[in-house]
Amino acid sequence: MEILKIRYISNEIEELQYIENKSDWIDLRAAEDVVMKAGEFRLIRLGIAVELPKGYEAHVVPRSSTFKNFGVIQTNHMGVIDGSYCGNEDEWKWPAYALRDTEIHVNDRICQFRIVQNQPALRFERVERLEGKNRGGFGTTGTV
Repeated sequence: MEILKIRYISNEIEELQYIENKSDWIDLRAAEDVVMKAGEFRLIRLGIAVELPKGYEAHVVPRSSTFKNFGVIQTNHMGVIDGSYCGNEDEWKWPAYALRDTEIHVNDRICQFRIVQNQPALRFERVERLEGKNRGGFGTTGTV
């Protein structure tokens, strides 16, 4: 079992929970009240700093209900927090773009994360031809 060292920068949010046999994604909560107008961007404080295990990174994405409940999307669609982002003041934040006027309150669950092992070292080899079967290229699944 891996250990994540969590520093709670906000005492107002509920502590992180890993719910075994339900999902391996961990919900993250807003650590501030936020009022946004349609078209506004905001980095929303999540109230934690994390020291990830060596060789891991965190992937942060919206919860499936975030758009429906709050009318916001994550601007980079997936955030990657690498292992070097581990200082005492390296608070995690969530980049939100409002598509409608909205309010988000402290402790609202707005995004989620999981940790993933870092990609292994790669070597690139230039070739004239690939041996795999053509499938139609990106965006053609189900049409060929």
